[in-house]
Amino acid sequence: MVLSTALQRARTVAARSGLAALALLSAACAQEEQVGRFETSGELIALSGADAGARGACILCHGLDGGGDGNLVPRLAGLDQGYLARQLEFYAEGQRRHEQMVWISDHLDWPARQQVAEYYSAMPVPPTPAAWRPDAQACTRPIAALYHVGDASRGLQACATCHGHDGLGVGEGNPPLAGQPAPYLAHQLEAWRNGERYGDPLGVMTHVSRLLAEPEVKALAGYSSALQGANQYPELPAACR
Repeated sequence: MVLSTALQRARTVAARSGLAALALLSAACAQEEQVGRFETSGELIALSGADAGARGACILCHGLDGGGDGNLVPRLAGLDQGYLARQLEFYAEGQRRHEQMVWISDHLDWPARQQVAEYYSAMPVPPTPAAWRPDAQACTRPIAALYHVGDASRGLQACATCHGHDGLGVGEGNPPLAGQPAPYLAHQLEAWRNGERYGDPLGVMTHVSRLLAEPEVKALAGYSSALQGANQYPELPAACR
């Protein structure tokens, strides 16, 4: 009788211990899964910089809404995921040059680049601040014609062919220009022209940028920024509507 009672108690303790161990194991797995999701979150990379550290946090330059700064920092929110990931790859490989972006890209592996690109691609496009309104001189008929029609006499292809008449981009590989800061677009045209940026498959951007006259670069950037896809600008000049 005593032996039977002791045996029963032993079985009860063992069962309880097993349940406790199982509960601990389940909790550990859940915690590990949660930590795993947290560590691989594109949002975390944007907010903290992940392996790039705090100085590599995307929000420091691109803002919490991914809208850029209205000057030389572009909008990331709403851009195509593949396009964003490819640009990070270009920075890492030297096809685009920017000290901070090269440093960040070197510290993010391919999965991390995909995750942060996915995060920004899913963000809504923020309203374009009125202060970013481009210079009205950019919205002249010759510049509008250059964007929409091109200039056959110089062998200049229309920008709209790849970036759309509304400036929202044609296909996933051609980024939107509408709503991007005009100074940023002008800076990129100069980068293409000077060989500081390359990577488009057919070299179209390098070819086009080198055929543009210097005054056309700034004006075309301003026009592109103010296209229909960025209709938050108040009182757009008629040529930009």
